[in-house]
Amino acid sequence: MPENASAERYGDGWECNIGYRLTDETCAAIVVPENAYKTNRSYGSGWECHHGFRKVEDVACVAVVVPDGGFLDPSGERWRCLRGFLKVNDTCQEVVLPENAFLVDGSAWECARGFEKVDEGCAAIKVPINGYLNGSRYGQPWSCERGFLEMDGLCEAVAIPEFAYFDASTFGEGWKCQRGYEVRGEGCETIEIPANAHLDRSGNRWECNRNFQKSKGLCVLKN
Repeated sequence: MPENASAERYGDGWECNIGYRLTDETCAAIVVPENAYKTNRSYGSGWECHHGFRKVEDVACVAVVVPDGGFLDPSGERWRCLRGFLKVNDTCQEVVLPENAFLVDGSAWECARGFEKVDEGCAAIKVPINGYLNGSRYGQPWSCERGFLEMDGLCEAVAIPEFAYFDASTFGEGWKCQRGYEVRGEGCETIEIPANAHLDRSGNRWECNRNFQKSKGLCVLKN
């Protein structure tokens, strides 16, 4: 057994004492570089760098150089950029905000409400008469007021016929017939329900009662 070694707790071998490492069958003292401290562990290099320094090739500890606009990471081994700065190589460059924009998530930016990103700036959103900003982050940023539908970039008033009501669904004319009425041309007319039939769930069509089937506009008994 070499000097500065002890018998293993388990087995017949030996191991170097704390503060020493095996080198060519001998136990050599661990050399702690500048700006480092002993770990007093039997594994690893036996030393670690102080906070604010990083290990280089397991032989030295060099200071972490923090650029302007940056801060030392809690690990003490690297740096990050402050909010409003963007990491570019070994520097932190200040983010230049365009007019009517604000910072989000560190270095990214978004346009203020009422503006949309165009190239590298924020342009005012053109909302047509009878429209309003909808706050959507995707797709068209404005919607038409109730009673109006989008047509060719404008909000046109919906002409609602008698016995109908406004319907804001994406497809259609902007109106639907009331229950008991059906679309006929540009308006709504009363649905003529044959014997042994009833209005369906939509209220704008009819269907035959149980045990009856449709035949030539009537409901006849099933055979």
